[in-house]
Amino acid sequence: MQPDKDVMLISMWQSIDVMSIAIADILQDNNPSIFLYGSIVDDDFKLGWSDIDILCLTEKAIQAEKAEKLVELRQSLMLKHPQNPYFRLFEGGMLTLDAFINNTADMVVYWGTSGQRITDNYALCPFGKMVLLENGKLLYGSDCRSLISYPIKSEVVDAINAHYKTIRQHGKRGAGWLMDIARCLYTLETNKVISKTKAAEWVIAEKLCPNADVMKKAVEFRKNPLEFQDCEKTKQWQASLEPQIQEFADVLEKELQKFCLK
Repeated sequence: MQPDKDVMLISMWQSIDVMSIAIADILQDNNPSIFLYGSIVDDDFKLGWSDIDILCLTEKAIQAEKAEKLVELRQSLMLKHPQNPYFRLFEGGMLTLDAFINNTADMVVYWGTSGQRITDNYALCPFGKMVLLENGKLLYGSDCRSLISYPIKSEVVDAINAHYKTIRQHGKRGAGWLMDIARCLYTLETNKVISKTKAAEWVIAEKLCPNADVMKKAVEFRKNPLEFQDCEKTKQWQASLEPQIQEFADVLEKELQKFCLK
């Protein structure tokens, strides 16, 4: 039996190539530079958990008609390749390099987990910017990252403090919160950024997690999400994690207090 032509297009790197070419075709007159960053470049991408993070920076402002094409591009490719599991996972922003560097208003195309839209501002958190500058992969165009400033320590601490407050308010279920706390702790301690999985393994090795068994199970789930995603027992376990999340957040709070933040 001949393989379905659509199935032949579903590899992750082929999908990334198809997406970057499609973006570049729409923006060919805007001189785009397209970057891949996040879990893929950290060698931490897992289908069933991860997104595919991209950033497109242009020399010229994106015209409204091109923005309209870009905002629906994920859906267009999904319609052409309905068996492809990757096109829906692309997230990120498309805007001018100048607006990105100076954090100014612009014609911005935004793709997120909950949808897509045309907006007027887009910025990366310090974690995302650190990964982009250290490990990001240029997919198309010229490498303009030398023009982007590296986050200073106070920016990183402020971002971690803001995330800590979010954890206190919303960290009620899901192993992802444990991974987030682990990476925050690693970055506070080392001034570096690594994948969430490696950060979780680091806090286990350093005995920083109050409940190592829970963190080990979170790592197992993170490494094999498709194996566990339909397991009712795993769903119940994820729904029961608020005490462990908040207990681990206590550890993060103590670290932040060293910077007079909480």
